[in-house]
Amino acid sequence: MSGELRYERVGAASVLTIDRPERRNAIDAAAAEAFRQGLKDFEADEAARVLVLTGAGGQAFCAGADLKAMDLDVDHPHGPMGPTRLTPGKPAIAAIDGWCLAGGVELALWCDLRIATTGSTFGLFERRWGVPLVDGGTQRLPRILGMGRALDLILTGRPVEAEEALRIGLVNEVVEPGTHLERALELAERIAAFPQETMLADRRAAIEGFGLPLADGIALEHELGRETLHVAVEGAKLFADGAGRHGKGV
Repeated sequence: MSGELRYERVGAASVLTIDRPERRNAIDAAAAEAFRQGLKDFEADEAARVLVLTGAGGQAFCAGADLKAMDLDVDHPHGPMGPTRLTPGKPAIAAIDGWCLAGGVELALWCDLRIATTGSTFGLFERRWGVPLVDGGTQRLPRILGMGRALDLILTGRPVEAEEALRIGLVNEVVEPGTHLERALELAERIAAFPQETMLADRRAAIEGFGLPLADGIALEHELGRETLHVAVEGAKLFADGAGRHGKGV
């Protein structure tokens, strides 16, 4: 893979590291293409159950598009900064340390879960330069935060520190500096340990059902749930035999 991004397997996780610290891990065309390839490699690896996206250097997760290069393809069907117009088929976790700005926020929103260090700062700073959100931010941010809070961040472009990001639901967890990747990998292993067919079906029902009329969403849940009932039968048998009781294994 390109030196712009590093791809490696760590246990049940694939770790994709944006490796442009001299540019605060801003994304240019080469990095965007490497990101698309990284997702392909992850999807093709059946043993890789969770993708962890992070940034190198200890100062930034991602500062967005590289405004010095200005070579991203806005019309790329998969997205300008990578596969941002796609939904990964398996869970993804953003492990954030430092600046998470502009398109970097959009990359974090692309992931299912976000873990950030106490020193992280978020913000749609492209607002001040007249750069639009074109990597899914206008759609994913309201789904995660609600429209009122999303519009606050979109319209003002103000900075959001880690404590507020946790309070409003922009991140799922805040950890001590230097432990973000370790925590993301720990969470990845926990997710990977569950029966995958049912977990992935439930994830798909939640993502694809969001925004549907309630009856249609429930119908989708029913359809996907029925496809994994054989897993439920096996799980019920394990429970009856004493596994997983009193919160063990959860």
